[in-house]
Amino acid sequence: MDTEAKKKALRSLTYGLYVLGSALGEEMAAGTVNWVSQASFSPPLIMVAVKADSHIHSLIERSLGFGLSVLSSEQKEIASAFFRATQRDADKINGYSFERGPQTGAPLLLATPYWLEAHVLDSVRRGDHTIFVAEIVQAGVRQEKAKPLVMWDTGWFYGG
Repeated sequence: MDTEAKKKALRSLTYGLYVLGSALGEEMAAGTVNWVSQASFSPPLIMVAVKADSHIHSLIERSLGFGLSVLSSEQKEIASAFFRATQRDADKINGYSFERGPQTGAPLLLATPYWLEAHVLDSVRRGDHTIFVAEIVQAGVRQEKAKPLVMWDTGWFYGG
């Protein structure tokens, strides 16, 4: 296989950018992810791929729940803030205000236009990521007309 062609083809797939959060009691983790997709209408399922050696992966495995904050096209700096380890300071996580999700307790960023919470139903462990399949149990809209941030518009790459 031509590895350069594979890399370019995989990087051409369309991805949004999100902040994935999970909590178990007072323990919290959050990180920027982009391998997310809706997987079913009924029940409402999503799937998210999470790096297997990350703290958020461990927390999702133990709590079986997560929250997903959808970033707007103007929130590249928020995405960047969640590339580093989680730092919590009272009502802020990595410098951004959050609330705890009503169903999972996961951190949901207040600045983002859309959010959802999900309970994990299944997981697929392959390669260096685990795919969590989860049922959406709560969702919210804060800015109905916001355009989501997509990887292509950032100049960043995660894939290939």
